[in-house]
Amino acid sequence: MSADHPCLRCGACCAHFRASFYWAEADDATPDGVPVAMTRKLTPQLRVMRGTEGSAPRCVALMGDIGGSVRCTIHPRRSSVCRDFPPSYEDGTGAHNPRCDSARARWGLPPLMPEDWGAPEPSAPATPELPRVA
Repeated sequence: MSADHPCLRCGACCAHFRASFYWAEADDATPDGVPVAMTRKLTPQLRVMRGTEGSAPRCVALMGDIGGSVRCTIHPRRSSVCRDFPPSYEDGTGAHNPRCDSARARWGLPPLMPEDWGAPEPSAPATPELPRVA
């Protein structure tokens, strides 16, 4: 993830939603899975990231300030629920995600727009070069 990625200036989803996932995604069942010490049992089939199970959620793996500079301390080992959450207009071309908007609104952040992804402005068509007359 590049340093100008909008998610690295947000983190709202990690401090708005409960992050529950299938128990076997944790490292006690899957090598390099979610660190089990950062989870709690939710049901016999599900685990939840510590910190996201209450009324004021904030994932234990989130480091930084919401809306400023954030990062997931277990990013390569995060669960499928995190991996599969698409930010609005991801890469400037993806679809709108109302859940992304609601998390951002909770923290007073505006919705992501395609231009937040740093997509280059469309350029004017190239003018064909005319042959030179000698």
